[in-house]
Amino acid sequence: MPNRKLNKPTDQRDAMFRNMATALLWNGKLVTTETRAKEIRPIVEKLITMAVAEYKNTETVTKTIKTVNDKQQEVEIEKTVNVDKPSKLHARRQIMAYLYNITEVQQHKEKRADFEKRTAANHPVVEKLFNELAPKYDGKTGGYTRILKLGPRRGDAAEMALIELI
Repeated sequence: MPNRKLNKPTDQRDAMFRNMATALLWNGKLVTTETRAKEIRPIVEKLITMAVAEYKNTETVTKTIKTVNDKQQEVEIEKTVNVDKPSKLHARRQIMAYLYNITEVQQHKEKRADFEKRTAANHPVVEKLFNELAPKYDGKTGGYTRILKLGPRRGDAAEMALIELI
């Protein structure tokens, strides 16, 4: 069966799915109509599967950096850095191409330096997907989402559903 059109042009439908997938991965749950939840489920499942398959593909590299200390002396410092392997980088870029970037807001009474440190990641949804969700679902072969029916919406009686990450 082909995908549902949901009474929208293709570009609007694709943008809606990207927005819903980003919101679901960022917040963990989403309240929407039942048909939209059924359409977004395979998209999110594929993104999570891609992250689970590639999140361990890193290698540790030791780099030697020459710096100048306070006494104007050259000092060599060895630094170990985790670098993504090409397959993980490719998966990360594919996910970044699909999901929208979320701009975070500075919290009340949060210092600028703390805010910049907290938002150092250039794509926080992808970072959350690889650092939190992929290790959580490691060893699981699908079934990362659950759809719960909520009943009809009051205004137009559309069947509502809650889609959430398990």
